Amino acid sequence: MAEGFGSVARGRKALSNASGWPLVAVLLGVTLAALAVVATLLNLAVQLPSPLWFDAAFTPDIDDMRQVLVHYAFLPRLAVSLLCGAALGLAGTVLQQVLRNPLASPETVGVSAGAYLALILATLFAPALLALGREWVALAGAFAAMAAVLALSWHKGLSPLSVVLAGLVVSLYAGAIGAALVVLNREWLAGLFIWGAGSLGQQDWVTTLWLLPRLGAAALAIGLMTRPLTLFGLDGEGARNLGVPLGIYRFAGLAAAVMLIAFVVAAVGVIGFVGLAAAALARIGGARRFGQRLVMAPLLGAALLWAADQAVQLATGPQGDLLPTGAVTALLGAPLLLWLLPRLSLGAELPVLAAERLPRIRRPGIVLAVIGLALLVLVGLALFFGPGPDGWSFASGDQLQPLLSWRWPRVLAALSAGAMLALAGLMMQRLTGNPMASPEVLGISAGAALGMMVAMFSVSVPGRPLQTAAAAIGAFATLLAVLAIGRRAAYAPERLLLAGAALTALFDALILVLTATGDPRAMLLINWLTGSTYGVDQDSAVLTASIALCLLLTAPLFARWLDMLPLGAAALRSLGVDVASTRLLVLLMVAVLTATSTLIVGPLTFIGLMAPHLARRLGLARAVPQAAGAVFAGALIMVSADWIGRTSIFPRQIPAGLVATLIGGPVLMWLLRRR
Repeated sequence: MAEGFGSVARGRKALSNASGWPLVAVLLGVTLAALAVVATLLNLAVQLPSPLWFDAAFTPDIDDMRQVLVHYAFLPRLAVSLLCGAALGLAGTVLQQVLRNPLASPETVGVSAGAYLALILATLFAPALLALGREWVALAGAFAAMAAVLALSWHKGLSPLSVVLAGLVVSLYAGAIGAALVVLNREWLAGLFIWGAGSLGQQDWVTTLWLLPRLGAAALAIGLMTRPLTLFGLDGEGARNLGVPLGIYRFAGLAAAVMLIAFVVAAVGVIGFVGLAAAALARIGGARRFGQRLVMAPLLGAALLWAADQAVQLATGPQGDLLPTGAVTALLGAPLLLWLLPRLSLGAELPVLAAERLPRIRRPGIVLAVIGLALLVLVGLALFFGPGPDGWSFASGDQLQPLLSWRWPRVLAALSAGAMLALAGLMMQRLTGNPMASPEVLGISAGAALGMMVAMFSVSVPGRPLQTAAAAIGAFATLLAVLAIGRRAAYAPERLLLAGAALTALFDALILVLTATGDPRAMLLINWLTGSTYGVDQDSAVLTASIALCLLLTAPLFARWLDMLPLGAAALRSLGVDVASTRLLVLLMVAVLTATSTLIVGPLTFIGLMAPHLARRLGLARAVPQAAGAVFAGALIMVSADWIGRTSIFPRQIPAGLVATLIGGPVLMWLLRRR
């Protein structure tokens, strides 16, 4: 495979050298443009007879609604797709050059998510800022996200993997905050949710005329910096010897790229992965010089988004305006990221992160007793203490029974889900030797959610057993995919995390596409994805707790393996352990734990990451004590999240999964910063 890939690359290089131009990239662009032209003509033919096309484009008859729609909706949408695709392709190329990172793009460095979150915050809390210009709000959010990414990865010398990993974490966290705001303000943000997924629908030429000067100014600035930006392709010492102030040009290049991205987000929302795809196709197509990529990537980006948008309209017909093109491009971009990941050289990586000097205690029973007591106290508070018409109080008397019948299923479900996610995270960390592994971070929870989504849309009324089975299959398949991707890099932590983030992005794009269709099941799915426990009834809570109890009682059977797995495959074989069977059983256990808990609290809580780390920092080093501590800690965090969500803004509620995500996101960033 490697030799075949290298021969193709050498062939492309020969074509490029022979003509001075990257012929493969040119052919890709021509092919995409030809497909886009065909789709455009087909869409036009549906809306208007061909003899009227010229008149509709330049002198539309106001009395003919077909010509009006073509002139003020179809053609502006086409122009916007070309402008936004070119801008994102150019921004992706500049980001990759300045950061020396072949995976850098508006999505993978968090800039698009930051700009979109800023627009949501301004819409809710400071709408007057939008009157000054939505581009300034988007720019502020984009620069804030970029600053967070640089802060998280600066200590690693802005290495390719650290930058992309930090960007994906910032994107996940910004997305979680945005989801929380949408859930709490659905009546205000429902339209913004669809638009934010990259809706290119237009009603006039205003957006086109708004974008032209802004994108043109940013592109001109990049063009004027072509020569100094080219120096970033050299090693640091060689560039410094030329006397060029690289720090200034790095900031200027980043600023211009961020401006391009912010303008696109302010105009049409988040267009997924076009920047990554265009820049990658230009590079793969033989555009080796930076100047060539500055030309080819915008052309490829424009052709790619044009073709994708016309394909959306061709496939959906009159509903094309309602289906966000950005979500569709993300469906294509996430697999592209997964394909590129094992094929790109991203610098030196260690298969296992260096272990910290953490405390080890001789009597773990005392620590476990303290955590267990804290959990009991918290369960008591969650059941009996809360706000009411007369303020905070303990429930008693006649009001106790109805409150308990409502509260105890939620508390039991949250406790069970937290315990299962914690155990799944511990088993993943010991299996891979990767302390950053967890079901949420590696995309396993997203795979479980995808399996449940398939069951929901395939069966009219899927029961809980069918949902659990479908989620377990999705989780196991995703887990195998992530490990297959990471195997080539000896399960290097960053590779696994990037693969998981790409799978999560793919799942999010599917959710956006389904939501845009208006199917009522999609809205139910969004409510579930936020991790809300207020839909849990007594039967569901008892079933979840029963499954959790059975799985937790089975966990001690894995204790010997979990103690030995971090030693590596060679050591396990020397001890007479069947490595393949052991790993398969552990993976199956992780899949079932993840699937069952994801059905209750959604796919993104970070409990599986936080709880094992908390147990280890308390001195619980061996597998059984650490597993027990992680289970108690996971249950404690999840019950706390549910209680906070129920009481913090009473009588309204915040889903427990979102509360856990908002807590866990900073923890993940802190762990990244300490590495």
